[in-house]
Amino acid sequence: DMKEEDFLRLITDSETHKKKKVSNMLKEFVPGKMKEAVLKVSGVQADKITSQLSALEKKRIVSAIKAFSLTAKGPASINEAMITRGGVSVKDINPRTMESRIIRGLFFAGEMIDVDADSGGYNLQIAFSTGFLAGESV
Repeated sequence: DMKEEDFLRLITDSETHKKKKVSNMLKEFVPGKMKEAVLKVSGVQADKITSQLSALEKKRIVSAIKAFSLTAKGPASINEAMITRGGVSVKDINPRTMESRIIRGLFFAGEMIDVDADSGGYNLQIAFSTGFLAGESV
C-alpha cells in the first residue's frame, strides 16, 4: 500500500539498508523465493550494495515489487496442497462438543471437518479451537 516514492526512499535512504547488498535488503520486503524473481525482472545484480544503485535501478526494483504479477497455470497436485477442502460436514457435528451427530463418542477436529478459510492462520485457529473443544468434550 506504500506509494512508489515512499518505497524508494525506504529501501535506499534508510541507514539500515544503505550498506547492505541488494539481495539482503530485499529479504526484508519480499518472501525468499520472490527475491530471485525481483532481481531477475529488475536486472539488478544481487551482490550490488544498495547505496550504489543508480536511480534507474532503484526504480526497476520498486517497479518489479509493486507491479509483480503471476499467472496461474492451473492447480498443483494434492501432494503440494497446503489446505484441502472436504471432510465431515459441519451439519453432522455438534458445534458445542465437536461430537458426531451420527456416531456417539466420535469427535472431530481440524482438517477432518469440512471448513476452510483464507490463509493467514485461520485454518490453524480452527484446528486449535476445535481440537481443544473436542478434547475437553471427550
